Amino acid sequence: MARGLKLKAVGMNFSLKDHIYEVLKDGIVGMNIYADDADLRLEERKMAEQLGISRTPIREALARLEQEGFVDIQPRKGVFIKRKSLEEVLEMITVWAALESMAARLVTVNASEAEIGSLRRMVADFNKNEARAHMDEYSEANIRFHQRILELSKCGMLKAIADGLFLHMRAIRARAMAEADRVSRSVVDHIHIIEALESRDADLACELVRDHTMRLHAHVRRSWADFTQSPRGKSGIAATTPAAS
Repeated sequence: MARGLKLKAVGMNFSLKDHIYEVLKDGIVGMNIYADDADLRLEERKMAEQLGISRTPIREALARLEQEGFVDIQPRKGVFIKRKSLEEVLEMITVWAALESMAARLVTVNASEAEIGSLRRMVADFNKNEARAHMDEYSEANIRFHQRILELSKCGMLKAIADGLFLHMRAIRARAMAEADRVSRSVVDHIHIIEALESRDADLACELVRDHTMRLHAHVRRSWADFTQSPRGKSGIAATTPAAS
């Protein structure tokens, strides 16, 4: 069964226009939109029923989301969650590598031992076998790990830029994590990154974080194929046979 957007009904005691926008964006960001069975079509009627509201604020939210690159409104065809092209994905991964590697360098200077220790606690529940056996849980833990590095950099502007990029990166990481046993390499990489941060080795931490993300770049470049349109309106990236990581 195709996996689509799931929404919860909302009350009316707040700014409805802004809230519906946030609800829809959170729902889209939380989806694995690059999964083979992802249902990218958004139906105004169905969303209005799920949320218990009229279609007007939904249309306003969708127009805003289209401006921000999250959805594609196609006249006489419908509204679709927008996947990025292969070229766009690769560029985003490159920018993320630059941002997080600088963040890692700053962590060695700005974070306390206790704060760096929080990273070790985040990975403590997962060895290679456990990560493979609980892929969804590990994927979320992996995302939190990288967000925590940005947070511990204590550079507000760097984190703000990365947060905006991460809204699009989340689904890319979720998809790629399950391919080519990348999860096993991820577990090992995280431990090495933590060790470099704990030893306050800025150059090594920067290098390890950059290389970790650029391996994702290499995997996506090898294993994902670009396409423009399918009968269901799935514009963006489709997966081919995964290559070894």
